[in-house]
Amino acid sequence: MTDYRENLSRAIVDVSKADLRAMLRLVHLLDKLSRNPAYRQLVYGQVPPVAAFDPGHDAVMMCYDFHLTASGPRLIEVNTNAGGGLLASLAYDPSLPASAESLPPRLGKRLLQTFADEIHRFSGGRKARPERIAIIDEEPAGQYLYAEMCAFADLFRGWGVPAEIADPLQLEASADGVRLDGQDVDLIYNRHCDFYLESGSMAGVRAAYLARRVCLSPNPHQYGLLADKRRMLTWSDPETRAAFSLTNAELELLDEVLPACAMLADLDAAEAWAARKQRVFKPVDSFGSRGVLLGEKISRKRFEELPAATTLVQDLVPPSMTDVPDAEPMKTDLRLYAYRDRVFGVTARLYRGQVTNMRTPGGGFARVRVL
Repeated sequence: MTDYRENLSRAIVDVSKADLRAMLRLVHLLDKLSRNPAYRQLVYGQVPPVAAFDPGHDAVMMCYDFHLTASGPRLIEVNTNAGGGLLASLAYDPSLPASAESLPPRLGKRLLQTFADEIHRFSGGRKARPERIAIIDEEPAGQYLYAEMCAFADLFRGWGVPAEIADPLQLEASADGVRLDGQDVDLIYNRHCDFYLESGSMAGVRAAYLARRVCLSPNPHQYGLLADKRRMLTWSDPETRAAFSLTNAELELLDEVLPACAMLADLDAAEAWAARKQRVFKPVDSFGSRGVLLGEKISRKRFEELPAATTLVQDLVPPSMTDVPDAEPMKTDLRLYAYRDRVFGVTARLYRGQVTNMRTPGGGFARVRVL
């Protein structure tokens, strides 16, 4: 297991109040949009059936990633199943251990409240807190944020709720419910990146989820509404947005914060190749930075191999740079952690290379200072 301190930076990233305000406004707007009936109807026609299933609750630990430019922030992507929220808070004091006790009390209470809200909505108001939680990921002990999962388990136990970390294959899961080590589980904190529950290892969880026998958070519904990369197209297209009854101020915000994008299949191939150095190519069916290609580095052969129907082409928004103690400046993005429209954490991620990797010496999660 990687020492979590390798994921922390001693740098401080400055953000203006105006930029932070714009990012907060966008989080609020996208959450509002995700509850719009016309928006949902459109999205449901574009996602797998499992994502059109509404479980009646939302998704813990959502995050919104931005690059800062001279003319304001630009949204790069939205994520569910996002890790790093705990480590982001520890960036303010890297000497603290990655444990529940290291969380600022207010943050710990706010995190627990999100899980309480989830089970309350899932149960139709019958439960105020989960009875047992399973934190799941693929081979969790080998994940570089395993220490954070352990801290969440301790946080839940301190709340009086039994919690264990498990690989999905350890669960006894079916349409009848979910059990771990012979004990019923009523909430799964999902760190797994099979967002639409398509793999064999997640088949039992999928069955329990669709049968409403377990509260799965995050879940395919929220991923489809907000984090599927194709939603960037939905938010950007003026004709599509016309059905959502947005105000002029909301439309202006989307135009200001969203980089232009299109599916490769909808572009002229010759023009897309000619403009490649100002573009980023993203596979819509992957997560994180997997498969992301900067146009300036792509070869003609690799470009021609891109699956046009599943490649999002997005205008390149170079990351801002942050001075780092005893090192060269590093590329920087901003991440806001949220539940529904409530933002409970802001962090920066510092890196070198093509994409955020959280492994660059001197980089990782960094403290944000609002000016």
